[in-house]
Amino acid sequence: MNNIVRFENVKDYNALNNHETLHPLVSVIDFSKSKPWVWPGGKSIKVSYGMYGVFLKEVKCGDLKYGCNYYDYEEGSLVFISPGQIVEVEDLGENFQPKGYALLFHADLIHGTSLGRHIQDYTFFSYQSNEALHLSERERKIVLDCFSKIKYELEHAIDNHSKKLIVSNIELFLNYCSRFYERQFITRENVHKGILERFEHLLNEYFQTDKPHTIGLPSVAYCAAELNLSSGYFGDLIKKETGKTAQEYIQSKVIDVAKEKIFDINKSVSEIAYELGFKYPQHFTRLFKQRVGQSPNEYRLLN
Repeated sequence: MNNIVRFENVKDYNALNNHETLHPLVSVIDFSKSKPWVWPGGKSIKVSYGMYGVFLKEVKCGDLKYGCNYYDYEEGSLVFISPGQIVEVEDLGENFQPKGYALLFHADLIHGTSLGRHIQDYTFFSYQSNEALHLSERERKIVLDCFSKIKYELEHAIDNHSKKLIVSNIELFLNYCSRFYERQFITRENVHKGILERFEHLLNEYFQTDKPHTIGLPSVAYCAAELNLSSGYFGDLIKKETGKTAQEYIQSKVIDVAKEKIFDINKSVSEIAYELGFKYPQHFTRLFKQRVGQSPNEYRLLN
């Protein structure tokens, strides 16, 4: 079993890169100025991060593996890592010289701030590595400008404004990333082409099997895994394409299937609920009335 290298704090990661720790909770690293990493040739290492990390990779620098998925870095890609995430890094070779930039910040830095209250809104921290953000040259310059402002504050003498300015600039950077991801959902349409159709086919197939009996209602996580996407990226993509959350889309499909089944008068509403994967018939009745405006029995009688 591979050992796990843990970076629990900013200082640990700075030490790896021979980078001075200017602040215990946040760091901006220019990898071109780092010392080469001493790496066991031909071996992979699992790395665990105890903080948030954003890595701007400007050249190919090894393959990252999340579970069974690989991502081969392109130039100008941003990868986001959240606390507790484990990444497997492979094929770096001995004395590897990393290139690019990194922004690292600990959760303690943002406690009690606007960013701390809304960090969960930046869903790309839960994306897989093969769902990286691919930057245009202009976007890359904006990213580096944000990094530069954070670095300036780290090098500035600490005063009453330091934390507020550092956190505000991190939040500004993440807001730009949200915009850039929305652009990517549009401009990389060829990559995403067919996902919605595959999602629809997956749901149709699901309700034609005994999976509702054995698994229950299809979850967002299940559908995302079947489509080889992270739940976060899948949910954001479906929302962008349909205007509905992935959960709302699934519920709409459940109601469509339920409407067909209700016309079979030989089945009770409870039997239909169990066939659809509901544990409790009253949950089915509540959802149906919420969506249709009528209870299942009322809908059956009127139609």
